[in-house]
Amino acid sequence: MTKDIFNPPGMMKPAGYSHVAKVTGGALVYIAGQVPVDASGNMVGEGNLEAQADQVFKNLKTAVEAAGGTMADIIKMNVYLVAEVGQDELPKFRAARDRYVNVAKPPASTLAVITRLARPGWLIEIEAVAAIG
Repeated sequence: MTKDIFNPPGMMKPAGYSHVAKVTGGALVYIAGQVPVDASGNMVGEGNLEAQADQVFKNLKTAVEAAGGTMADIIKMNVYLVAEVGQDELPKFRAARDRYVNVAKPPASTLAVITRLARPGWLIEIEAVAAIG
């Protein structure tokens, strides 16, 4: 399996994500949206974006490792933040993300601001795709 994560010429150079992730061979693993809850189902970090993001990334790490991969195998992430999270709080999300993803070749990513998530108090949810091979 080969993974090629890159930014094509003619497109702006993004910070913290890549525009394209191409996989040839191997297995694709789809990880459902992970939320800021621990293994017991308790919410972590009420009102604290960085604590919630850290828990979400811990959950993603557990999921990808259970599938036989590592965080470096994640090629695509969709990040959902609730509207109450201010633009000034994005560095907290990025700090948590950068502790877990391959910052040299970060996954292709989308970040969307939404009205709300499924449970009150959740500030962030992330779904991911990993290429393992």
